[in-house]
Amino acid sequence: MAPTKKQTQVRLAEGTLEAGRAAARARGLDFNKYVERLIIEDTTGARAAGMAAAQRLIDEHGSFLDDLEHQLDAPYADSKPGVAA
Repeated sequence: MAPTKKQTQVRLAEGTLEAGRAAARARGLDFNKYVERLIIEDTTGARAAGMAAAQRLIDEHGSFLDDLEHQLDAPYADSKPGVAA
């Protein structure tokens, strides 16, 4: 059985509201679901766990990722913007 949902109201600055709506759209969520997900991630530790995992990846493989990025960017390093090849 799904938990009962309660309606609430929040006041947000217009720019904050628009940024939130855009973020929700980018994730394919409606705004309510987006806000609910943010609260759940924040209060359950899911966000912190994800950030810690990302930091471990960087700590353990950062130099490899930096080298890979350099290799992928190398073919474009000599080109000058606005100059035809």
